[in-house]
Amino acid sequence: FLRVVERREDGIVVRGAKMHQTGALNSHQILVMPTQTMREEDRDYAVAFSVPADDPGILYIYGRQASDTRKLEASKVDVGNANYGGQEVIIIFEDTFVPYKNVYMLGEIDFTGMLVERFAGYHRQSYGGCKVGNGDVLIGASQTVAECNGCAKASHIKDKIIEMIHLNETLFSCGIACSCEGSPTRAGNYQIDMLLANVCKQNVTRLPYEIARLAQDIAGGLMVTMPSDADFTSDEVGEWCRKLMVGDARYSVEDRQRILRLIEAMTIGSVAVGYLTESMHGAGSPQAQRIMIGRQANMEAKKALARRLCGIDPDGLF
Repeated sequence: FLRVVERREDGIVVRGAKMHQTGALNSHQILVMPTQTMREEDRDYAVAFSVPADDPGILYIYGRQASDTRKLEASKVDVGNANYGGQEVIIIFEDTFVPYKNVYMLGEIDFTGMLVERFAGYHRQSYGGCKVGNGDVLIGASQTVAECNGCAKASHIKDKIIEMIHLNETLFSCGIACSCEGSPTRAGNYQIDMLLANVCKQNVTRLPYEIARLAQDIAGGLMVTMPSDADFTSDEVGEWCRKLMVGDARYSVEDRQRILRLIEAMTIGSVAVGYLTESMHGAGSPQAQRIMIGRQANMEAKKALARRLCGIDPDGLF
């Protein structure tokens, strides 16, 4: 939580923290907003603003990730995702000054609940795109490792790949649906369908885990037992590693190493933080979506349909 500790003629001073924010160190601006509905006694916490990411009044605490020290090793083969990286940080605001031109909410507690719900709705809609992109990569990696292993033509492997595609495209369909079913607000911007946005994210808390399970099934146990690249290049055991790791002749041993490490990273390693854990808890935990689904479901209309069909209330309209 973060609060206003001083109001000046030209701006405000804030103090507090913004927890484990994804991508903060890659950003130009840090945007802060309330995380829940506020009450009268919470006015100092009902604040939204933006500040440059390099503001001297901000302290970052870098988060740990699985297998993150591999990025410090000379070889990048064991990293998995060799070209890109992500991170999460805790952001500490130490009496940070914010000019009024960058303050978007200041004590308007009546709007905090709406702001949180709408922001969460947009964020949950976006998961029908971002996590599907991750899924596409993992599906491609699974197909590639099956080819490296020489078993891509096996019927059960084909069926697992198809199931991964089916699950991934289901998520994409949810993202498209809540976007297409949106409607304009009085301000002119479009508001996504809140019910379908929460349904989208609820599915994202589940289906990527099954996609990841199938990827691990296809990859095999070597994904987590394979020696390090330092062993593959060593004088003592390198020849053994390279000999025993030969798969389909179309792929080199290093190709097989790299694709196995990518699957490892995406399902249990550092990249899995963004794909799996973020699928579960990003944009709110699963229970947060279930609460919104219950609110948005229009249960009275559903009851009216049932009553009308069975004769309890034949004239019931909705």
